[in-house]
Amino acid sequence: MKDSQCERPSHGIPAPYRVWVPDIDRAKQEWGWILPRLGYSSYQSWDSGISSRLDQTYIVAEQSPALSRRKHERTAPGLNHLAFHAGSQKDVDALVMEGAHHGWMQLFQDKYPQAGGPDHYAAYLFNSDGFEIELVAAG
Repeated sequence: MKDSQCERPSHGIPAPYRVWVPDIDRAKQEWGWILPRLGYSSYQSWDSGISSRLDQTYIVAEQSPALSRRKHERTAPGLNHLAFHAGSQKDVDALVMEGAHHGWMQLFQDKYPQAGGPDHYAAYLFNSDGFEIELVAAG
């Protein structure tokens, strides 16, 4: 994609998803592992944050001094999780297996891979800070 296309984002595409984290070094390890495997490239980095980009979408992980808590509660009001298209069923399975070595633990393990329903092949993972992601298989 040309840089000029990045400057003119499509209507309705979020810009960016900003995730406030309590520990930027841990976020660099955990988010820095999963996002490249989902097709994102490192975009920016500074002392208290990082960002990754895929086409016109980018995700920022930032340790803000304005944090009110040190742990994200996915069951509290607000954003529950981010969902990503993650390739084939085999790709999702591999991310689940590898994720455990990079701070991403599985939710709903007893219902995997149909925790989202019988026609929905997906994995639900959460990291050390309580953030949840859904990895959805194509098809």
